[in-house]
Amino acid sequence: MSQKLLAEFFGTALLLMIVAGSGIMGETLSNSAGAGNAAVALLGNSIATGCGLYVLISLLAPVSGAHFNPVVSAAACATGNLNKTQLLGYLAAQLAGAIAGIWLTHAMFAQANLQTSSHARAGVAQMLSEFLSTLILLSVIRLGSKNAPEKIALLVAMTVTAGYWFTSSTFFANPAVTLARSLTDTFVGIASTDVLGFVAAQVLALAAYITILRTNFFKT
Repeated sequence: MSQKLLAEFFGTALLLMIVAGSGIMGETLSNSAGAGNAAVALLGNSIATGCGLYVLISLLAPVSGAHFNPVVSAAACATGNLNKTQLLGYLAAQLAGAIAGIWLTHAMFAQANLQTSSHARAGVAQMLSEFLSTLILLSVIRLGSKNAPEKIALLVAMTVTAGYWFTSSTFFANPAVTLARSLTDTFVGIASTDVLGFVAAQVLALAAYITILRTNFFKT
């Protein structure tokens, strides 16, 4: 179990370093050309996140399942793949790893370690986006694990990369990531006042996913 928790901690920390670091780099390089281009920054951010996820899932899935996400771990608990004690350990490791990843990114880019984001991400459209993002992610993991387990890393990585572009919220779909991103006032940040709405939408999506599971939809 200790190896699993370490894998979840370091995997989540690296994921946040990839997300936040590529966001800072993309925005910095975009701004250096003049007025800046958010599309270019998002492109770099999404590509780096997808590539990083593919590597992390490929390497750490055999150790811990490579969840890096509380709703993924909660879904695994609901299906009997984790017990409640293991779930609590996973959640603690993921949250601690996410915050550590943000702080390490600040250190790499010579920024103040303690920050709070001013990036507003509010409104019904954003909440709907997070609900759908989380439901899509959980469904891809479930169906991919069943029908193409050898491609699960690629499927998740590609889904998240695409999600950056086709959702209005840019596909957070992860409560630990959401909370950690409120601690960075950079391109990928989210205002602390908007965290609760995002997390609530993600948890509602988890509940919807579990309800769908009970209908045996994924067994067809």
